[in-house]
Amino acid sequence: MLSNSENVNILGISAFYHDSAAALLSEGQIVAAAQEERFSRRKHDESFPVHSVRYCLSAADLDLSKVDYVVFYEKPLLKFERLLETYLAYAPRGFFSFRKAMPLWLRQKLFARREILNGLREVERASFNGHLVFTGHHESHAASAFFPSPFEEAAILTVDGVGEWTTTSIWEGAGNQIRLLSELRFPHSLGLLYSAFTYYCGFRVNSGEYKLMGLAPYGEPKYTNLIEEHLIRIRDDGSFWLNDRYLTYSHTLRMTGRKFELLFGHPRRLPESPLTQFYMDVAASIQKVTEKAMIQMARHASRVAGKKNLCLAGGVALNCVANGKILSDGAFDRIWIQPAAGDAGGALGAALFVWHQLLEKPRQPNRTSDSQKGSLLGPRFDDQQLREFLDRVGAVYEIYSDDVQLCDAVASLMAEEKVIGWFQTAMEFGPRALGARSIIGDARSTSMQREMNLKIKFRESFRPFAPSVLAEHAHEYFELAPGVDSPYMLIVAPVKDSVRRGEKAELDAAKGIDKLPVPRSLIQAVTHVDYSARVQTVDPQRNPLYHRLLTAFRGKTGCGVIINTSFNVRGEPIVCTPEDAHRCFMATNLDVLVMGHYVLQKEKQPNAAPIDVTKHLAQFSLD
Repeated sequence: MLSNSENVNILGISAFYHDSAAALLSEGQIVAAAQEERFSRRKHDESFPVHSVRYCLSAADLDLSKVDYVVFYEKPLLKFERLLETYLAYAPRGFFSFRKAMPLWLRQKLFARREILNGLREVERASFNGHLVFTGHHESHAASAFFPSPFEEAAILTVDGVGEWTTTSIWEGAGNQIRLLSELRFPHSLGLLYSAFTYYCGFRVNSGEYKLMGLAPYGEPKYTNLIEEHLIRIRDDGSFWLNDRYLTYSHTLRMTGRKFELLFGHPRRLPESPLTQFYMDVAASIQKVTEKAMIQMARHASRVAGKKNLCLAGGVALNCVANGKILSDGAFDRIWIQPAAGDAGGALGAALFVWHQLLEKPRQPNRTSDSQKGSLLGPRFDDQQLREFLDRVGAVYEIYSDDVQLCDAVASLMAEEKVIGWFQTAMEFGPRALGARSIIGDARSTSMQREMNLKIKFRESFRPFAPSVLAEHAHEYFELAPGVDSPYMLIVAPVKDSVRRGEKAELDAAKGIDKLPVPRSLIQAVTHVDYSARVQTVDPQRNPLYHRLLTAFRGKTGCGVIINTSFNVRGEPIVCTPEDAHRCFMATNLDVLVMGHYVLQKEKQPNAAPIDVTKHLAQFSLD
């Protein structure tokens, strides 16, 4: 029986698969949340989140003895049951995969309670004497989607690879409770199907799915019929059936096999090999099928839940193109997507589930915003800490006395097409940089996308960049309905006709990567080759300093849009500390680093040249 005492502190944890994280609630308020990768500098770190837990406790000035509940985001015994039943169903074909997986389960995952308690002892010596609770994987996703949302009631859709058994679920949320309405189970998984195509196109599973989404507009959806005839059957209610003759993730260590390659007539693309038009067309095809399935699911969720608001979570909810299609489909008036929609967000959802669902604590949604505080829930550093660091490393910097002067100076540098490392306020929770740990630049530049990809991010040139736009001016640039915002960069919208430039016939005639240099819009650097953009609307409530910067840039240029991409290089987690930011600044072709009220220009640094990125990049595995 869970205690219902006052002054309750709840620590949520996700771990042991990928993107481990911790989140802390105090009296129902979200105090802190962070992914372990930001501290360990190992992307998608799956280990117990020792550093994240330590940070969350310090943010609330607590030790473990003051934590009432530690909540794990899934039920390991149920997951183990699924693995055993799957191996038995496919025996003897799955023996090699079974033999590979079992030692880790028998050593660690099967004994999650022991591993969690051992992890907590590693965090600090103070003993944890509270309750240890396990919630369901999709239960955690659903809670993370609904409870922080601005809605009093909503339909909830969670879609990912797989939790214990569930791969997709529809819930109803009302007040402080969520209720399961229906679910799909393994091996029928839209997330795993998308990951299979990620693997087939030569990208890394659980990391490269966003690349596949970004690649899709360069291709034509030539293979949608093939996919729907042989791999997936989508029913009118959004449920679906997958054909395991071609998909091997259930019983091997690979996502696809020989039959899959014969079906498409091409072998799997080798990682880092050239991208041909075929793989671009495959990406376009699976993206279209995914959008169709998501729209059908959303329509069904609207019918069975009877709500006009929708909340989304699970890894597939990071497919912002599909999210945009759901919004424009019209089944819902408003949608809200958990910023940390993947497994990291399960830590927050698990904690919120205990607070509202199990302890039955009331919920008072903010109807105009949400309770996630802009998802700026990670570590922050004040000007004194920043100055001490900069002096210690011998940095040369200028100091600006207030936010107005700072933003005016940085806006002028951006207008000169300088590329800025922007390190401010609290670090973001979730995979998107939202103007706290960002690389920013002038969205009007015709060369910026290629330059930033190849010379700063050191990644593939096809990768699109997102726009940050003043919320009050978003309708001037993007096809967003009045009242619709996208503060967490999770909705793709078309660029308005009035902003587009160039000849559409020229863009249509170009093939593949040749589309990239073709003129498309006044904000070329953030307009994808299909005239779309992954929009982040910036308002003064969630991030006042970032909003002030965009306002200053608009005052100087007349443009209320800038480029926003994550502050890191390829394969590196987003920077967390001043040390991370300065190291990345010095190892790349970034022109300027802005940390708090301090501005560093590269050419003024005593050890600015030459830039050798090899050593820095070698620290991180390719994504």
